[in-house]
Amino acid sequence: MTRRYSRGEDDGESGDLGDASPGVPKATIDHTDREILRVLQVDGRTSNSEVARRLGVTETTVRKRLAAMRESDLVSIVAVPTPRLAGLTVSAIIGISVQLKSLQKVADALIERPEVRYCGVSAGRYDLIIEAFFTDHEHVVRFATEVLGTLEGITDVETSLILKIEKFSYEWQIP
Repeated sequence: MTRRYSRGEDDGESGDLGDASPGVPKATIDHTDREILRVLQVDGRTSNSEVARRLGVTETTVRKRLAAMRESDLVSIVAVPTPRLAGLTVSAIIGISVQLKSLQKVADALIERPEVRYCGVSAGRYDLIIEAFFTDHEHVVRFATEVLGTLEGITDVETSLILKIEKFSYEWQIP
């Protein structure tokens, strides 16, 4: 399926967002889009008019481009509270080995859990790797025994508690 990413009439540019391969979106944005996103990565509360002033474009250009990128699922603008604010002071990376016939069922069950913030199917030592946040060590034990210990198909679990977070960032380079 091919969608057009139309940035607005005031700049006359567009980019193709057709799928390069199944499940992998092909996204084309230009220099101005990248600069808008770079400003917002530093401070997501920066107003459209301030972004426009910094980039030397109109506020309408910024507003339309952001709307188009949001509509095309290329960017989300949200406030992200830290786990600590939510009372989640213990984080863990958990590697899970699963019988292959149960892989999707186990993944589906884990992504429904409020503790789990990341769940990835992995090639390597573990079939699933999750990142989860907990209120305390007792919460980790309850999760391991009452959740992981009861899911059919799990054959092995290795939990690594994160003692100190050295870097936590959502800032990655946009090609």
